[in-house]
Amino acid sequence: MLRPTLAFLTFTAALSTASAYAQQPFFTDDADVAVSHRWHLEMNNEYDFLRNASYPALRQDTQTVKFSYGLFANCEVGMDFPLIAIFNSQASALGTPFGLGDTDYSIKYNFRKEKKGSSWPAITASLNIEPPTGNVKLKLGSGLIDYYLNSVFQKTLSPKNVLRINAGATFAGNTSTGVVGITTRGTIFTGGTSLTRQFTKKFDLGVEFYGGHTINASLGRDELQEQLGGNYEISKGLTIDFGVVAGQAVGSPRYGLQLGFSKDF
Repeated sequence: MLRPTLAFLTFTAALSTASAYAQQPFFTDDADVAVSHRWHLEMNNEYDFLRNASYPALRQDTQTVKFSYGLFANCEVGMDFPLIAIFNSQASALGTPFGLGDTDYSIKYNFRKEKKGSSWPAITASLNIEPPTGNVKLKLGSGLIDYYLNSVFQKTLSPKNVLRINAGATFAGNTSTGVVGITTRGTIFTGGTSLTRQFTKKFDLGVEFYGGHTINASLGRDELQEQLGGNYEISKGLTIDFGVVAGQAVGSPRYGLQLGFSKDF
C-alpha cells in the first residue's frame, strides 16, 4: 500500500541539516528528494498487533523495500514493494499467508526549498500509482489500482527542530497494505504531522500523528495513529531507523514496532 496510509503518528526522522534519509520511520513524508543521478534505498520491517476488527488476522509483518532515484534536479522517481506475512487464528483456513503485496510507483517534485530569512516552508508534491500485484484471496493485495496524490510542507523551526505537514488523497483504490489500512474503495483523505529534533549530530528523535478518513462515513474504517521514532547515523549516508506505533481507529493496528535502515548511494 501507499506508505502514507497507516494513521496519524509515525516516524520519519531527520532534519534539514541531515541528508535525504529523512522519511523513515515516519509515514509523514518529508520535502527532500534524492540528489540528481543518485540512488536512495530504504528497508523497513514493521510488526503489527492487529485490532479485533481484523479477526481472524491477529498479527502482520511487513518488510518494505524502497528505491528512489534522482531523475533530475528537484525530482525523483521511485518504487517500493512489501513482503507481507499475515498470522491468522487457527480458526482461519488461510493459515499464514506470505508473499508480495501491491507494488508502488512514485514521482516526487520539490517546488520550493526553504530559504534563510523567509517564513515560507519547503513545498513538495508526489504522485503514487499502485497496481494490484498482491494475491487478493490471501489478503496480501487489494485487487485495486490505487492513485494517491500527496503534498508536503516542511519548516525548520530552529536549527534542531523541523515540522512537517502532509495533506493528500487517494482518488481511486484504497490505502490497505495487507489487512492494515482502509480496505474499502473510495476517495480517502489522508494527513500527517511530524515534529523531529536533532539531539546530536548522529541522533534524531520525533513524534508523529497520521490518519486517513473516508468520505463515505458508512464504510466505518478510518485510520488514526501516533508514533515515536527516530534514527541514528551509523556512517555517512547510512542510518538505522526505529519506531513504536500506537493506533486508535479501525484501520490502524493496536500497536506496532518498526526497524529499518536508509542509505544514500
